[in-house]
Amino acid sequence: MRRWKELLIMLLGGGAYVLVELWWRGRSHITMFVLGGLCFWLIGQLDRGKSVPVAVQACEGACVVTGLELVTGLVVNRWLGLGVWDYSGLPMNFLGQICLYYFLLWIPLSAAAVFLEDGLRRLLFGTPIPRYRML
Repeated sequence: MRRWKELLIMLLGGGAYVLVELWWRGRSHITMFVLGGLCFWLIGQLDRGKSVPVAVQACEGACVVTGLELVTGLVVNRWLGLGVWDYSGLPMNFLGQICLYYFLLWIPLSAAAVFLEDGLRRLLFGTPIPRYRML
């Protein structure tokens, strides 16, 4: 049963990320659904069983997202040539797959994911909402 719960969280997170991307860029890709769902689930795991300030979770989440974005970009964009995104026109990019601008954007999005993931777990599974510390 637990695996189904975790899969549901990933699917909802992937859907939420695709909606954000449609709003931000006007388009998305199925690989972003998968990557977004995985990132959403991983961000939710950052505070399981311990009290971690939201600001720390948000920074850790941005690192997780950026790392997975690099790996995914190297496979999807470079190796498979799908051209889902290209940051090479932005300053401080690495191989056009990650850049400082988006790393900084992942911080508030990761903070939002912390609250959304906890809220979904409360709504769907009755999990108690943790006590949040911002710093």
